[in-house]
Amino acid sequence: MNSIFSKNVDPRCVYCKWSQPLNAKEIACVKRGVMAAYDRCGSFRYEPLKRVPPRPAKLGRDYKAEDFTL
Repeated sequence: MNSIFSKNVDPRCVYCKWSQPLNAKEIACVKRGVMAAYDRCGSFRYEPLKRVPPRPAKLGRDYKAEDFTL
């Protein structure tokens, strides 16, 4: 699993330095114009603050305080 600040990420326009979001599926790129959010090009520059981490998984059931006592 890659950390948000890792340099080893798949290049996607949605978290490129040159992009601004238009809607959920498109971005406005300074270099290329309107692009799909998950496209990529050779001008990609990773901007870690644009990347949203995945949500943590929910626990499978409701736990009680008794479940955590010895």
